Amino acid sequence: MIYLDYAATTPVRAEVLEAMLPFFSEQFGNPDSPHACGRRAAGALLDARDEIAALLGVRSAEVYFTSGGTEADNWAVRGVARGGEDGILLSPVEHAAVLQPASRSGRRRIVCRVGEDGIVSPDHVRELLAREGGVSLVCVMAVNNETGCVQPVQELAEAAHARGAYFFSDCVQAACSCDLKALARCCDALALSAHKVGGPKGVGALIVRKGVPLTPLIVGGEQERGLRGGTSNVAGVVGFARALALAQAEREAFVRRTESLRDGFEQRILCALGGEVRADGGRRAPNISHLTFARGGTAFLAALDLAGVACSGGAACSAHSAQPSHVLTAMGRSAQEALRGVRFSFGRETTAEEVREAAAIVIDSYRKYTGEGS
Repeated sequence: MIYLDYAATTPVRAEVLEAMLPFFSEQFGNPDSPHACGRRAAGALLDARDEIAALLGVRSAEVYFTSGGTEADNWAVRGVARGGEDGILLSPVEHAAVLQPASRSGRRRIVCRVGEDGIVSPDHVRELLAREGGVSLVCVMAVNNETGCVQPVQELAEAAHARGAYFFSDCVQAACSCDLKALARCCDALALSAHKVGGPKGVGALIVRKGVPLTPLIVGGEQERGLRGGTSNVAGVVGFARALALAQAEREAFVRRTESLRDGFEQRILCALGGEVRADGGRRAPNISHLTFARGGTAFLAALDLAGVACSGGAACSAHSAQPSHVLTAMGRSAQEALRGVRFSFGRETTAEEVREAAAIVIDSYRKYTGEGS
């Protein structure tokens, strides 16, 4: 199997696992316990929080640990700047973890446009904020989880701040390829997830700047400054900090390498299949290639799986849905076109040989699927 679904999840790095293992065995204490065993766990939790804060250039007290990106997104939408009839402005290409809580919040929703390239225009957002008024929160993700489109976060945040609104960005897909300090400088709140950068599943973070109002997510415990009760996942948090540090230290090399792999992969497929396929998105993260085929869908994805290439039809959390991609329809594609997209994503472990072989398999499988190779 050639794994090209790193945007869905990544393997836990050896260095990360090594850092985590003691907290499953000899250092198993509850960090809220007052004895030495608990204090050691509490120290590890504190160190991990400090390390993540330093990586982002924020204060340790601005880091709130969660069970992952979905929870962090939900908490931001439900808990940041919540008040009365204040509106939420968001892009139509957000993850469902932003779109669904926004729709259920009872607050007024304003959905901006994206262009055919999948990018949100800061000028359009400025126009909407001026026209609509009363918007307290703007939500635009940094890197789209399906197409890899990179949004102009700094300009969008400036537009929000000029109208007195807070700016939140889902940065889950950005952590391996973007400068997190630069993103954190722009945002009032941002979400991260460990398993996208070689860390464990089930742990993430919501970063909320001091002074930004945040309502509790889970009550009944003193953890996370009383805003998210529940025994802390010490091993997960320690692994998260280690994985994030490695990802940010290696970011520039990762960008150069995966961009080369992606471009070579796309070039082979586009040259071989011509008008039968198109690459989606404008400015994109280097590790994601989203291709729309003239003929395809779930049967073609199954054919790729059987041929030994692991990829997806969009976000992993909606992989079993038969609905068209809301990201592609927002970019102006028809419902049928939006069912024919395939996301290939590359990681630290991907080799050039795997990419060449995968491209050949995609070409051969597509020709067989459409009857051209029989």
